Amino acid sequence: MGLYKYIRESWRAPGTSQKERLMQFRRELVSVRIDYPTRLDRARSLGYKAKKGFILVRERVSRSRRMRPHGRGGRRPRASRTKLVLDLNYQQLAERRANDKFKNLEVLGSYEVANDGKHYWFEVILVDPKAPEIKSDRRINWICNPEHHNRVFRGLTSAGRKSRGLRNKGKGAEKFRPSKPAAYRRKVN
Repeated sequence: MGLYKYIRESWRAPGTSQKERLMQFRRELVSVRIDYPTRLDRARSLGYKAKKGFILVRERVSRSRRMRPHGRGGRRPRASRTKLVLDLNYQQLAERRANDKFKNLEVLGSYEVANDGKHYWFEVILVDPKAPEIKSDRRINWICNPEHHNRVFRGLTSAGRKSRGLRNKGKGAEKFRPSKPAAYRRKVN
C-alpha cells in the first residue's frame, strides 16, 4: 500500500486524536489560514501541491441559520418554512466565505475535516492565478484563464456542481442540464 492509502485508513478509524483536534478547532477563529493540510491524501487528490501559489484555509460553518425566520402571528404556511431555502450545501458556503476573505485567489476545491452538533469544518484550497509558479505549471495553469474568474460564485467547483445536480447525466437529469434556469425556460416556452 502507498502512503496516502495508510493516511486514508487512519483517518477513517476513530481515535482520541480526532477529539483533541475538535477541541482545538472550536477555540480557533471562523476562518484560519493554515500551513499544512490536515488530510494530505484528500488535498493531494484535489490538486494541492506544497509550493508557492497554493494557500489552505480552514473554514467553520454553522449548521444553523439556513432556514427562513419563523413568521410571527397567524398561520401563514409560506412564511413558517421548515425546509432549507439556500440552494447551497455547507461545503459550497464555506468555499464562498473563504473566497470572500481572500479576494485575489481562486478556489480549487475543498474537503470536510470535522463536524460536531454545531459546526462543520472544511479546508479550502485556494490558488493565486497571478503567481509565476502557477502560470508555469501546465497542470494547474488552466485556472489563470479569465473564464475561471470567481468560479466558486458560479457553482463551478466540485461542491457547486454537486449542489446544482450536475453529477448525474442522461435520463433523470433533464431538469438540471444545462442549468436549472435554462431547463425552466425550455419548459415554459
